[in-house]
Amino acid sequence: MSSDQLPTVQRLRPQGLVNSPAFSHVAIVPPGVTTIYVGGQNAVDADGHLVGQDDVAVQSARALANARTALAAAGATLSDVVQWTVLFVDGADLGAGYGAIASELASDEPPLVMAARVAGLGVPGALVEISAVAAVVH
Repeated sequence: MSSDQLPTVQRLRPQGLVNSPAFSHVAIVPPGVTTIYVGGQNAVDADGHLVGQDDVAVQSARALANARTALAAAGATLSDVVQWTVLFVDGADLGAGYGAIASELASDEPPLVMAARVAGLGVPGALVEISAVAAVVH
């Protein structure tokens, strides 16, 4: 199959919904594309120690780096992500958290994004958790 015949993931920002450069509203993943699910990533190092203590920007950057590592293990990159889920603990500075990762997530066809504030996360002291769904065209 030539590259012009490869299936592509479509990311849509339909008229009638807010047109944001930060996210799309709909993603269509065609048959023949490998879907990859990345579980929630916190700001922990390879030994399971929390990185960044009370700094949500440092934690966000590390959680995204961990998500990148997980994606790479499955043959994907940040640009293959169809949807991000970002959870911030109540009281965390969202501006600082997003500010630390926004440039890495920027795209002409941004993924879908679901963000929420939560009371707490599974890793004690964690301020952010990031998970992803990616689609890789072969």
